[in-house]
Amino acid sequence: MVLQKAVEEGRLEVTDTLIDDNNSAIQTSISIGIRYQALDGTVGTWNDKEFLETHSEGDGRYSLETDSLLSSHRHGSDASPGKSNRESTERSFRRMEEDELYFHSEDELLGEGDSLSQGSQDTSEDPEDRRSKAKGKERKHLALPFSKGKEKTKEHKAGKGVFSAMKLGKTRPSKDEHRKQDDPAVLETEDLDGKGRRYGAGLEPDAVSLASVTAVTTNVSNKRSKPDIRMEPSAGRPMDYQVSVTVIEARQLVGLNMDPVVCVEVGEEKKFTSMKESTNCPYYNEYFVFDFHVPPDVMFDKIIKLSVIHSKNLLRSGTLVGSFKMDVGTVYTQPEHQFYHKWAILSDPEDLTAGLKGYLKCDIAVVGKGDNIKTPHKANETDEDDIEGNLLLPDGVPPERQWARFYVKIYRAEGLPRMNASIMANVKKALIGENKDLVDPYVQVAFAGQKGKTSVQKSSYEPLWNEQIIFTEMFPPLCKRIKIQIRDSDKVNDVAIGTHFIDLRKISNEGDKGFLPTFGPAWVNMYGSTRNYTLMDEHQELNEGLGEGVSFRARLLLGLAVEILDTTNPEINSSTEVQVEQATAVADNCSGKMEEFFLFGAFLEATMIDRKIGDKPINFEVTIGNYGNQVDGCSKPLLRRKKEGGDGDEEESELLQNSSEDEGGEDGEMVSVSSSQPMKPLVTDRNYFHLPYLEKKPCIYIRSWWQDQRRRLYNANIMDKIADKLEEGLNDVQEMIKTEKPHPERRLRGVLEELSSGCLRFLSLADKEQHHSSRTRLDRERLKSCMRELENMAQQATALRSQVKRNTTKDKLKLVQNFLQKLRFLADEPQHTIPDVFIWMMSNNKRVAYARVPSKDILYSIVDEEMGKDCAKVKTVFLKLPGKRGFGPAGWTVQAKMEIYLWLGLNKQRKDFLSGLPCGFEEKKVPRAQNLPSFPPISLLYTKKQVFQLRAHMYQARSLFAADSSGLSDPFARVFFISQSQCTEVLNETLCPTWDQLLVFDNVELYGEAHEMRDDPPIIVIEIYDQDTVGKADFMGRTFAKPVVKMSDEQYCPPRFPPQLEYYQIYRGNATAGDLLAAFELLQIGPGGKSDLPPIDGPTDMDRGPILPVPLGIRPVLSRYRVEILFWGLRDLKRVNLAQVDRPRVDIECAGKGVQSALIQNYKKNPNFSTLVKWFEVDLPENELLHPPLNIRVVDCRAFGRYTLVGSHTVSSLRKFIYRPPDHGAQPWNAAGEIVVNMEPEVPIKKMDTMVKLEANSDAVVKVDVTEEEKEKKKKKKKGGGGGEEVEEEEPDESMLDWWSKYFASIETMKEQLRQQEAAAAEAEDKEEMEIGEGSKAQVKSKDRSKAPKDDKKKKQQPVPELPEKKNKQKIDELKVFNKELEAEFDNFEDWLHTFNLLRGKIGDNDDNATEEERIVGRFKGSMCVYKVPLPDDITKEAGYDPTFGMFQGIPSNDPINVLVRVYIVRATDLHPADINGKADPYIAIKLGKTDIKDKENYISKQLNPVFGKSFDIEATFPMESMLTVAVYDWDLVGTDDLIGETKIDLENRFYSKHRATCGVSQTYSIHGYNTWRDPMKPSQILSKLCKEGKVDGPHFGPGGRVKVANRVFTGPTEIEDENGQKKPTDEHLALAVLRHWEDIPRAGCRLVPEHVETRPLLNPDKPGIEQGRLEMWVDMFPMDMPAPGPAIDISPRKPKKYELRVIVWNTDEVILEDDDYFTGEKSSDIFVRGWLKGQQEDKQDTDVHYHSLTGEGNFNWRYIFPFDYLMAEEKIVISKKESMFSWDETEYKIPARLTLQVWDADHFSADDFLGAIELDLNRFPRGAKTSKQCSLEMVTNEAELPMISIFKQKRVKGWWPFVARDENDELEITGKVEAELHLLTAEEAEKSPAGLARNEPDPLEKPNRPDTSFIWFLNPLKSIKYLICTRYKWLIIKIVLALLLLIMVALFLYSMPGYMVKKLLGA
Repeated sequence: MVLQKAVEEGRLEVTDTLIDDNNSAIQTSISIGIRYQALDGTVGTWNDKEFLETHSEGDGRYSLETDSLLSSHRHGSDASPGKSNRESTERSFRRMEEDELYFHSEDELLGEGDSLSQGSQDTSEDPEDRRSKAKGKERKHLALPFSKGKEKTKEHKAGKGVFSAMKLGKTRPSKDEHRKQDDPAVLETEDLDGKGRRYGAGLEPDAVSLASVTAVTTNVSNKRSKPDIRMEPSAGRPMDYQVSVTVIEARQLVGLNMDPVVCVEVGEEKKFTSMKESTNCPYYNEYFVFDFHVPPDVMFDKIIKLSVIHSKNLLRSGTLVGSFKMDVGTVYTQPEHQFYHKWAILSDPEDLTAGLKGYLKCDIAVVGKGDNIKTPHKANETDEDDIEGNLLLPDGVPPERQWARFYVKIYRAEGLPRMNASIMANVKKALIGENKDLVDPYVQVAFAGQKGKTSVQKSSYEPLWNEQIIFTEMFPPLCKRIKIQIRDSDKVNDVAIGTHFIDLRKISNEGDKGFLPTFGPAWVNMYGSTRNYTLMDEHQELNEGLGEGVSFRARLLLGLAVEILDTTNPEINSSTEVQVEQATAVADNCSGKMEEFFLFGAFLEATMIDRKIGDKPINFEVTIGNYGNQVDGCSKPLLRRKKEGGDGDEEESELLQNSSEDEGGEDGEMVSVSSSQPMKPLVTDRNYFHLPYLEKKPCIYIRSWWQDQRRRLYNANIMDKIADKLEEGLNDVQEMIKTEKPHPERRLRGVLEELSSGCLRFLSLADKEQHHSSRTRLDRERLKSCMRELENMAQQATALRSQVKRNTTKDKLKLVQNFLQKLRFLADEPQHTIPDVFIWMMSNNKRVAYARVPSKDILYSIVDEEMGKDCAKVKTVFLKLPGKRGFGPAGWTVQAKMEIYLWLGLNKQRKDFLSGLPCGFEEKKVPRAQNLPSFPPISLLYTKKQVFQLRAHMYQARSLFAADSSGLSDPFARVFFISQSQCTEVLNETLCPTWDQLLVFDNVELYGEAHEMRDDPPIIVIEIYDQDTVGKADFMGRTFAKPVVKMSDEQYCPPRFPPQLEYYQIYRGNATAGDLLAAFELLQIGPGGKSDLPPIDGPTDMDRGPILPVPLGIRPVLSRYRVEILFWGLRDLKRVNLAQVDRPRVDIECAGKGVQSALIQNYKKNPNFSTLVKWFEVDLPENELLHPPLNIRVVDCRAFGRYTLVGSHTVSSLRKFIYRPPDHGAQPWNAAGEIVVNMEPEVPIKKMDTMVKLEANSDAVVKVDVTEEEKEKKKKKKKGGGGGEEVEEEEPDESMLDWWSKYFASIETMKEQLRQQEAAAAEAEDKEEMEIGEGSKAQVKSKDRSKAPKDDKKKKQQPVPELPEKKNKQKIDELKVFNKELEAEFDNFEDWLHTFNLLRGKIGDNDDNATEEERIVGRFKGSMCVYKVPLPDDITKEAGYDPTFGMFQGIPSNDPINVLVRVYIVRATDLHPADINGKADPYIAIKLGKTDIKDKENYISKQLNPVFGKSFDIEATFPMESMLTVAVYDWDLVGTDDLIGETKIDLENRFYSKHRATCGVSQTYSIHGYNTWRDPMKPSQILSKLCKEGKVDGPHFGPGGRVKVANRVFTGPTEIEDENGQKKPTDEHLALAVLRHWEDIPRAGCRLVPEHVETRPLLNPDKPGIEQGRLEMWVDMFPMDMPAPGPAIDISPRKPKKYELRVIVWNTDEVILEDDDYFTGEKSSDIFVRGWLKGQQEDKQDTDVHYHSLTGEGNFNWRYIFPFDYLMAEEKIVISKKESMFSWDETEYKIPARLTLQVWDADHFSADDFLGAIELDLNRFPRGAKTSKQCSLEMVTNEAELPMISIFKQKRVKGWWPFVARDENDELEITGKVEAELHLLTAEEAEKSPAGLARNEPDPLEKPNRPDTSFIWFLNPLKSIKYLICTRYKWLIIKIVLALLLLIMVALFLYSMPGYMVKKLLGA
């Protein structure tokens, strides 16, 4: 169809056959009215009327499709009945001037019902219903809802009350449609599964959601955009951070024989490690901590720099070997905020060509408040020797980084503010009239720890630099942001004018189709403090880039380019210093063509003005850049004279006349009006004022000139809109999951479909390649990469959609969240164009409060998706205080609430800038512009006004904020609507007030058309305050709502009325502060007055006076519930007003009813209650989501009947305490029959037969294989270690094994499991990424699995698949190592006893949530159970039912009980250093009740990873002493010891828990050895006890190793060996097998705590929320009335074993020759060999010297002896030595066992020369070569391929090894070979066969046979002399002779001179 033809005809008919789900055809015809307006106005003429007014009326009708999806409006949505299709569709298309149409067929619209919000399935018509109607008609006219992007396909916020959230105006059809609204034929057609009928009539009872979460994020309306709910700026606020760096070791440092020190630098702070002597692979293992308290932005830009320095000492700073730097932000973005055991590559910044200078292994972690870092478990570090695989680089950064140059080009700036108002400048101005610009700007650029700056341009507001600043840095850089700052140069101090950060991630792309960082040339806008110059600017920080700028400061034209350096190029300048040089200027139009933009704004309402400023006249000023800023804008007009030439005024008028045909006129000069007229505010109530705008709304308009780069903003807008829609959909899905609505997966599928269509839409829109010259390279590249990303996202979304099933919804939701983050990241445009718009409230010409609106949000475009989301919409804006003033409570109060309408676009497109305003106004213009039709108005006069009544049904609030010192509040709510406000009554002392109050606002006047009010009511603001007897009320939080509107001609009847109560989230600053349950309706008062409104019942409750309650249809339906409370006891009550709590009582209250506990007579003696269970009955809503909270308050009963409140706790949700009777529909357990759990891996076949024969109804067989170690042991014993077994490491001998073997084996297993989990997770992700076709197979498998009963729990305990390489090691029993607290694994042991923290005191005003800890004044232990009143029979009828305990049957007695508590402390890791030297001297302190153990004498010197290996026995009495505190202190010689950190364990909950946390159940049962059973009760006794308590039938031990419990049969071994190897029959193995699978037992089963070690974080109250290290430990508890347990297990640390290493150096060969002989000139070396064990450099030993070796051969026969202490398990040598002469005690170091051998050349007078070295790791080193010839460099370079040996296994090794060193080019080369013999003996063996050092007795070595070459010159003197004279010293001799001659001449001269002269004089 040709466009021209369509335009001429003006209409277009499209007919097509569509097919619905039942494959029946529907004939569909669409008629479209088309109007086309070319930009130059050539086609057709439209009158203005058509352009402005009708368009806005028509908006209501665009919503048809949406409406049909909205349950609440039921009208035939097939066509708009009120007017002809033609008319309504014409309007829909008015906006589609350039846009391509896109149309969803009906099927697409409602595919499988996904896209319907199934959340409320009250959709008025099922898709099928609608189709069946359609079959009746041959042609169906669809009025296509193409109005705004917002309404495409699925805006349907589900019906009433579900997610309508704030009901931000549902779009509803315009009035004439409502007349026909209730179409009777809605549900007569085939009615699918009754859903329609069920929900058609009324609402689902559960239709309540946390409305305001979506409230403010949902927007259905056309004319209003959503307000922002969070008020407080969080940006510039300082926070606590801790950077911890562990420097472990360095390898392959370049240089010979160095003494390296590592310097760790974070920001400005430096710390150094100790110095290691003469090694290039030093081992440090030192830990450094840096604490900071700065804003996040500052923190993440700090640079962490690690440098290795050679030979630094007190006098000199040393020489830099190499360094590595990265910013803190990079570390923080890593998983777990850390790099763990990674190798940093060192490079030399001074020498770019050099390549790498070595590796440094370290851990770096950055912890913010509240982050907890999980450090991987430390065990033997073997696998990290793979350097290349563990580089310290974020993912995706290549290991080979190259050097690159970053060119930051600074061209020019404009719009700078005035900076120095110095007196001199003013004097000059007065005297000479000199008018200079008062600012001297320069630009400073900071990147990667370096700074560069341009020249200073003296006094210029529009400086021109054209300079480039060059940084040289590795690429890709590990520093993410470049900071660019315009500064003002000043004699005293330079100050920042404005700051801009360039995020390198946003201007580059690392993908394979990516691009290097590139930017501009483009303008960036800088924002900061207000422009008026003051000497002390309180908001100066804003100019430094901290916090949100409150005013435009300047804009800067800059560019950035990166080039990768070719370091091989010799010309390259190899310094990395910052350079500054001239850059070529850019053309004026490079950043876009100058266009005139037009900004229009209308203020519709200004209310809630803070009372402090209410007494002076107020006006509002709007600025964009410096335009419109009258107070302190430019010091001279910022008109662009650059292009048009001529004078400013001329240019302006000229522009105007060209811009549009109906503007201008002779005197039609349009001057900007940027601020409203001052006006005196009126009082609203005691806190707020409002401005009485009434029907006259002031307007502003501003013309401004900017480079036209709208395309950038358009693309960002399209992506933002896709993201907004996605976010809204995800909120819905989460809400549905949270409130357990049916079918969230359908909604998610709808969301994904919406996402993929949105992405494809972007591709078609963004590709309108615009051919203007000003597109920068970044524009092109970003467009390409955005298109790639979005195309990819569309595919992934489509693929994901098919995978979303009910059980995968949550996982998929997480994946979709990633899409959202990616979209937000892509949408952020780095190259700014138009500056943001600021709205300032001025009082007395002083700026008071502001709002900042991003210009892209209000930018107009013809294409709908490209429009800003607030363009031509009414937006509610809350003004806030600037800068720091807005932090904390000051920022929570609203300064003013404004309804403002904004429109920004090209001046020539400004035809319909009024289109989005509420209709019914007349424009008031500047007097002389009256006759000009499109001259903007200066105010709008509304002629239409509607009168409404607002009813606010305030039911209750929950989880409010504690505002009083009692820990409670006296809350009341204040509701604001337009300029009225009302309060609820004050309810004293509660955090969960039930106001149950109706507030009626009469005569609310709204201006505009009636139907728009219906769709778009203004928002209601609800603020909650705490009433104080003195002073003003404290602010406690705020939320927003939208009312449901009823026009006077609508019926007050379902489904919309009466409205449902909904939850609205209350915010206080950025933190949530509770929920409000309320409903709001806005009823139009028609011609008949109020009598037509639904009646209000008068006050019902006489006590409450004239207060109206919430009417019946709205308040929830109540039922009778019984609440049973279990009162157990009170713990840790703190003092109240300095008096101790003595006789406490607990009061429970819920919905006005309650119960009191028994009084505790003496809290000190017994803090438990005497009466355990009490109950009360109460009327609660049927709908669980509406249940009121339950309040627990503890009061202390004092003398004379006084009570004081101790503390209170609010249980905000009773849901987890509601008793739900077991589902009888589920098959009873016995139907599953007997289930055999087999403990012996290979069951003989016969046994299997017997099992299979069992009848079907009795038993089924399940096998669970348990470890094979029993079998293994037996096999081993049989084989006696002989036969065909593969050679394996010798089996650990039982006697050698101890608890630590078990522990280390378990840690290995844990690491292996973690690795597998990671691998599995990665694999799963890969699967996700793969095409999703195979998805179905995997799901089938999971279905099969879930049939096994209770299978979900089994998954957790499946035996870990053994790994092949470990099978020969796995003979050690293991325990379970938890890398977290035990509580985290067994949810706090609250299986029946819950702990409620009692709070008291105000919540602090700062945002830190950690204050909760300080408010805890004690804990209440107990539980509760809620059920509907008649209790189900099956409980009361059960055997042994005790009515006094109600639902709490079978709980133990709470009488005091004595318990032996045995605390085992294994070790601590990563302790926070406490001493200046960066170490600590830790010891353990344990406190339980009155027992206080300080293990001070056993402190461990200078260790941050101490191994304690201790156990402590404490006798305690529960309940008085139940809180165990384990602390680690730092020992100090003088002064008090410092607390490093502590952890608290509630032993009582563990003791009473069903998980049996008293003593962990081990894997196997043995009665001797390292794995002895610890519990005094044997497994069989424990099992019978558990069966009895759980009323389980059993245990029945049967023959053949079977035991039956309930209907499970377990089989297993039946014999046990005692110490002497005798076998005895036993049932214990079987019983233990049952215990280890106790969770599989029906009904009574739960997981039992295994034998374990838990890892608990250590916290320090002074540094809340930041982990100070971790402690590995476990606790056993034994009741004293039971048999006493055996002695504690010995876990004392392993003592290192003493060894002696004897090294015999036999010979060397091919040692390089260093010296030239004095006499003969032959090359030779005087060789000796030096050796030492790592860490013992002081004890180095040298051989004697083999003088004058000519061939490099040396013979030594020399023995070194190195005694050392060695820990086998950790493969470390243990050294104890004093750190320095001042140290008090020795420090223990653990270092790897490495032997270093070096070969040296001895010199008599100068220092000896180092020739080469080799380092052998005694645990794994290459086997020596048999002969010198076979010995090669390979042995060092590719160790990986060579067979490795360990001296600890081989004991004796002899062979040749190479000596290596690095040559000039850093290449390794062989510098000699050594033949050595290593012999390892234990200390005992060494004593038996002693050997002497060197060649001494005992066991002397023979003298080496050395040739006499060294005395060669005796034998041949003539030859030597000839050589000496002729060759070597020839020139020297000649020089000496000449010098002598000269001397003689001079002497002769001097001698004869005087005589000669006398002769001359006398005898002349």
